[in-house]
Amino acid sequence: MTIPIYQADAFTDQLFGGNPAAICPLTEWLPDELMQKIAVENNLAETAFFVKTGKGYLLRWFTPEYEIDLCGHATLASAHILFTELGYTGDTIHFETMKAGVLTVKRDGDKYTMDFPSRPPIPIEEPNGLVEALGGTQPTAILRSRDFFVVYDSEIEVRDLTPDFFALSKMDTVGVIVTAPGKDVDFVSRFFAPGAGINEDPVTGSAHCNLIPYWAKVFQKNHLHAYQISARKGELWCELQGDRVLMTGKAVTYLKGEICPPAP
Repeated sequence: MTIPIYQADAFTDQLFGGNPAAICPLTEWLPDELMQKIAVENNLAETAFFVKTGKGYLLRWFTPEYEIDLCGHATLASAHILFTELGYTGDTIHFETMKAGVLTVKRDGDKYTMDFPSRPPIPIEEPNGLVEALGGTQPTAILRSRDFFVVYDSEIEVRDLTPDFFALSKMDTVGVIVTAPGKDVDFVSRFFAPGAGINEDPVTGSAHCNLIPYWAKVFQKNHLHAYQISARKGELWCELQGDRVLMTGKAVTYLKGEICPPAP
């Protein structure tokens, strides 16, 4: 038995930019243990697995450490592979997920728009050690949804952060979003998740489920332009629509191949 595998860079139109994700189209689910081992072997932020159904596709995502509840870039990458490599002929793909409901991805030329749930962060008391683990610069606000959400005054403060990843890995959170108003865009961000095996994620769609409602309220507008200022960088065009967020980005295919797992 072989398992097809693709790799695509999401939220970019350039190879070696954006966020790489592995994608494994399946005819039926593999054992969870095997999917986790594949994710470990790929050693990317996420590996996506999907199975076709009558209405669309069932979709799951695995980090090198565990199965995660929501992933944006691997959803975009999965849609890109379906549209460009696997012959999907419609203009919208419906992905059914276990913890995030139904997610849709619509193609418009070389761009893909994802429809995700809005997850507005709420203010919290400053967690012990968080500011120090991020490098000691005092933020203007600390909030939380699934992840800690830390707001700074300026793009340069976010860019210059040098986190202590070991300390962050001990925090009671999946990840830490850091953000500030941007110089050339509405807002910038970075995302750290060492506890999930990802010190810094290059471009994080799920974080924008928090970022979009937050900055839409701050700026009093629903259409936003964003950069994630990791080393690989990523660009998103965003919109808040009630309790949903739309994220638009591009993707490019990097790899096509087969996995040869051991016989059961």
